[in-house]
Amino acid sequence: MLVLFDVDKTLFMTSDPLMGQATTDAIETVWGRRLAHDAIKYVDHPGQTATRITRLLLHADGLSDEEIDAGLERWCKEASARYLELLSHADTSDWRAAEGSAEAIAQIEHRALLTGNPEPVARARMELIGLGHLFPRGQGAFGCDAEDRPALIDIARHRAGDWPREETVAVGDTPADITGARAAGIHVIGFGAGLEGADAVIERMDELPGAIERISAGT
Repeated sequence: MLVLFDVDKTLFMTSDPLMGQATTDAIETVWGRRLAHDAIKYVDHPGQTATRITRLLLHADGLSDEEIDAGLERWCKEASARYLELLSHADTSDWRAAEGSAEAIAQIEHRALLTGNPEPVARARMELIGLGHLFPRGQGAFGCDAEDRPALIDIARHRAGDWPREETVAVGDTPADITGARAAGIHVIGFGAGLEGADAVIERMDELPGAIERISAGT
């Protein structure tokens, strides 16, 4: 199995406001629109990609898709750079990974990140919580690669050598993770309580290898 891991609240368990600030700062740099620092909480953001969230924010501020498309690639670079700048001055001493995640992930031979974060953001977070070495570069898919999760899943499978859909499983914590995996035709494991529609639901990362084994066996 190729196992694709979401980041926020799946592997990275700490609330981090830095990406919200980086998002709005980069919007001001690229499009000249100054949004409220908490603007993200007013759009449908759980489980969405960074580029999709940015589009929703700009739609709400009156921009057309054509105006958004013209600046989105630049926004990705600006937001990533701004995030890393903010991170360099932040106290991350309380940042933590999901309990048991390093041990569980290490048991999985084929693994990659599947996240709505831009790649520099996701990898910085993984490094700081001690999981960076478990996810090789050049694999997975990130929030500046595509706006929706089914497209990200296809990109991640392609980067893994066109890995078969039926042998791919996503692990995530939101309904959007579940529906995105279903739309892409792959298996999905929900991390947390109350996630309907998943092949399996786990509440601790040490349950992950067993859940993957059951899916692989078709049970």
